[in-house]
Amino acid sequence: MPRSLRLILPGVAVHIIQRGNDRKPCFRADSDYLVYLAHLRQLSHKYQCSVHAYCLMTNHVHLLMTPAAAGASTALMRDLGQRYVQYFNGRHERTGTLWEGRFRSCLVESARYVLACYRYIERNPMRAGIVDHPSGYLWSSYAVNSGMRSDPCVRPHAAYEELASAPEERYAAYRRLSDERPDPLVQQAIRDATNAGLPLASEAFKAHVLEPRGWKPMPGKPGPRAMSPMAVYAVER
Repeated sequence: MPRSLRLILPGVAVHIIQRGNDRKPCFRADSDYLVYLAHLRQLSHKYQCSVHAYCLMTNHVHLLMTPAAAGASTALMRDLGQRYVQYFNGRHERTGTLWEGRFRSCLVESARYVLACYRYIERNPMRAGIVDHPSGYLWSSYAVNSGMRSDPCVRPHAAYEELASAPEERYAAYRRLSDERPDPLVQQAIRDATNAGLPLASEAFKAHVLEPRGWKPMPGKPGPRAMSPMAVYAVER
């Protein structure tokens, strides 16, 4: 059966998860994280994908990015995966696949969900019990988005920039936002949408952008409409 086209559009953020094969580690040493980030930085520039947030866990990766052109984020992930596997296999004297098939993704158009994805990604080490606060984890973008350090790989999303006009005020606003208790329904919506490849989009975006492109809405899970992601079928291949 042919695989459906990913729901990724130019100029719209996308949350991406790529897992290690059989949930096995895809990072074994600090140098592995550094090499992955170096390739991500280079390829995000090459393919004009703005990376807003990331978190590299031992056996999976979270990314939030906005591609400037159709197919850009898919091309970035293809090249990033291939380059890193070549490095990883050589470095650790292994052969074979490293990743668990295709990466999973969901379109994130709603500003509410964009900021929720920032927090969802950077709080991953907390949920895993590795650290007590996102600032304690080295391999995420939290330090950049909270103003603790700079990274040319990370570029702010418009929803993030709207937190405040001045950089220091924006950093402080983001730190306060990150420290708030996450809404479990929003977190579940992000998980469900990413695993199923479905968009987190406003009603206006569904009606005026997705449906004219041939994406047809389908019933979602029972529950509050404001908390559940919009589900669609891909009619392209």
